[in-house]
Amino acid sequence: MHIQGLPLLTIVIFFPLAGALLLLCIPKARVELLKRVALAISLIEFFVSLPLFVWFDGGVAGMQFVEQVPWIPGWGVQYAVGIDGISLLLIILTTLLTVLCILSSWRSIERMVKEYLIVFLLLETGMVGVLCALDLVLFYVFWEVSLIPMYLIIGVWGGPRKIYAAIKFFLYTMAGSVLMLVAIIAVYFLHGKATGEYTFDLLKLYQTILVPNTQYLLFAAFAVAFAIKVPMFPFHTWLPDAHVEAPTAGSVILAGILLKLGTYGFMRFAIPLFPVAAYKAIPLISVLALIGIIYGALVSMMQTDLKKLVAFSSVSHLGFVMLGMFAFTVQGVTGSVYQMLNHGVSTGALFLIVGMLYERRHTRQIADFGGLAGVMPVFATCFMIVTLSSIALPGTNGFVGEFLILLGTFKANPVYGVIGATGVILAAAYMLWMFQRVMFGPLRHEENRAIKDLNLREIVILAPLICLIVWMGVYPQFFLKKIDLSVQHFLYDVKTRYEAAIALPRVGEGALPAVGQDVGPAKPAEK
Repeated sequence: MHIQGLPLLTIVIFFPLAGALLLLCIPKARVELLKRVALAISLIEFFVSLPLFVWFDGGVAGMQFVEQVPWIPGWGVQYAVGIDGISLLLIILTTLLTVLCILSSWRSIERMVKEYLIVFLLLETGMVGVLCALDLVLFYVFWEVSLIPMYLIIGVWGGPRKIYAAIKFFLYTMAGSVLMLVAIIAVYFLHGKATGEYTFDLLKLYQTILVPNTQYLLFAAFAVAFAIKVPMFPFHTWLPDAHVEAPTAGSVILAGILLKLGTYGFMRFAIPLFPVAAYKAIPLISVLALIGIIYGALVSMMQTDLKKLVAFSSVSHLGFVMLGMFAFTVQGVTGSVYQMLNHGVSTGALFLIVGMLYERRHTRQIADFGGLAGVMPVFATCFMIVTLSSIALPGTNGFVGEFLILLGTFKANPVYGVIGATGVILAAAYMLWMFQRVMFGPLRHEENRAIKDLNLREIVILAPLICLIVWMGVYPQFFLKKIDLSVQHFLYDVKTRYEAAIALPRVGEGALPAVGQDVGPAKPAEK
């Protein structure tokens, strides 16, 4: 769909790429100009993305702003993009966090500034592209485009062990990507055999039902790729290294958006394409999510490094996202989508706060702080609000997401709900204990007496995230009304295709047959 004659999604996807090309024309020596131009590009991109939210019709369940152009017609590949309520808010969050990341890098990135800014804008194009793609080849291209810039951000501008962390990140994600590519090609040929039409069009692939045995294998390939990206236990080991070694902005965008590409991938691709396998995987995914919640919380409690603590907390928080998603209830899935946004806001803010402390003291060890509340009152206030959001205090964004997830999980499986709820208690324990050790108590180190409070640039960075924490917590319906119908449509669609698949005749155990059955367009379930 074009708004006022403009291909709005294409503009949102490729404007950062155009900005990166513009930066190539500016000499390296003009560092301040490069920063200002990059900031201007990211700001324009953010404001250009806002009409998506304003013009998005929450009363329509299907894809909106759809654009389709043949790309490689002989192979059934097309440039097809579109969004629904599940991807809409993630795109807005991506454009907002990119602005804040460039602002946060203003002083901390001192070498190869031009290359850093170009890579960051390329990363933005890749992330937005993943969230918009409705063609499997296009999705895979954007998926890989988002991988390479992040690898460079960690490997070039990271900490002392940056090469190790970057290679580990690359190997894990590439291993998953190769499996997913094989599955994409298999889906292409299976659909072609069943219907006579060879296409990578996601919406057409949705309407072809594969027999259960086929679904198990293909779901496993997609699920491993997305589980690595989330990352789910036990695929999480690359994450702490990547976070600790990445520059502050790299950690923010990694936690805020890149990890969500994994959870988004489950909802957009793995579950709707292979519903029988997804239902069959509920116990496995739910147990792994619960292990991630508890394990991430316990390991966070034992950390002495602030950044590593926040990194392991991501494993715990994203366990909640997966738990709600695989509850397959309206409340659970809605909470899962909302929690993706919450985690991007709250954990992104936490990484920014840790980065601000590191710039002042060049240490992230919790033992090196203490008593900072009296020295940095504005910083302490911001830190406290973000901490309370991370532990899901009522009135903050985190409460809404986790409450909906636990509500939906209790409805589906009370045992999973009870175990998941303990993660909320553990989160309060490790976050409040960390905050107490850093901000309160005696001022044990003389170096901390001279620490300056937040400057104007840092207040500008944190202010929008703190506003979102309160806004999303106090008035969640403003955001939920854009999500609600898309979630109902998702659940109805998956259930319909599940029932159609299990009704198919049993054929060749262990083979990869393709049986096509058009189940027609799905209608959203009633509340």
